[in-house]
Order: sequence, then structure tokens, then C-alpha cells
Amino acid sequence: MNRLIKFCFIACLAFAFNAQSEEMQGAQYKELGPWQVHYIAFPSTFIQPKIAKAYGLERSGYKGIVNISVLKNDAENTAQTAKLTGTARNLLGNKQTLTFKEVKEGDSIYYLAQVDYTNEEILRFEIEIQQSNQFQKLQFQQKFYVD
Repeated sequence: MNRLIKFCFIACLAFAFNAQSEEMQGAQYKELGPWQVHYIAFPSTFIQPKIAKAYGLERSGYKGIVNISVLKNDAENTAQTAKLTGTARNLLGNKQTLTFKEVKEGDSIYYLAQVDYTNEEILRFEIEIQQSNQFQKLQFQQKFYVD
């Protein structure tokens, strides 16, 4: 069951990346200090109801999911635990605070947050990542569409 959930979640992420990404550059990550930070934001309707329930996520045509993974920037790319805080702003400057949930599956660790949006809204994300005394800031933007 966990393997099925993980497969479905990864498949949804791949679909979301291909269908919704403004930055079609292959891998969507940034190297920030000692980390490789992978990120994606997509509509919550891309995931199945059972998966949303398992992760405590709300499915809605007006709600997105932000998924962040922090990996050590070395040959092994080991998943890292970190504290994430952040905001999403639309082009008018309206701000939403992001609340991240840590999800651990085997050796994988990722952080999920939800965000509200309207049709064709561009959100600019600013996420602070902290691990002990190391701080980095991830910035990206995503355009959302209502299904």
C-alpha cells in the first residue's frame, strides 16, 4: 500500500511538472549552500482522494501543494531534515504563510504545504530552509490554473 501511494504521488509530481511548469528546464532544483533543494508546486486535484487523505491534504480546484526536498549536495544526495518556513505572494502582493508538514518514507524526506490560488494566478514563493546554524532561501514562482 505504501509503495502504491508513493508511486502515485511521484507519478502526480511528474505529471504536474510536465503539465504546469513555467520553467521547463529538466530537473527543478537549486543548489543552495550545502544542499540540493528540489521543489514543485501543483494543483491538489492532481492527487487521488486516498493519497490526499493519507497525507492530510485538502483537494480543491483552488488549492495547490508545494513539495520541497532537501538533499545533501554530495555524491549520495542524502535526504536531509530541516525546518522550512515560507510565504507565497501573488502579483498584487497578497501574502499567504506556508505551513510545512514533514513526510518520511523510507530514506526519503519531503515537506508539504498547501496554498490557495485563483485561475491563472502567479504565486511567488520564498522559503527559508534552516538546519542547525545553516540558513538558505529558496525563491521560485508558479502559475496555477483552476481545473
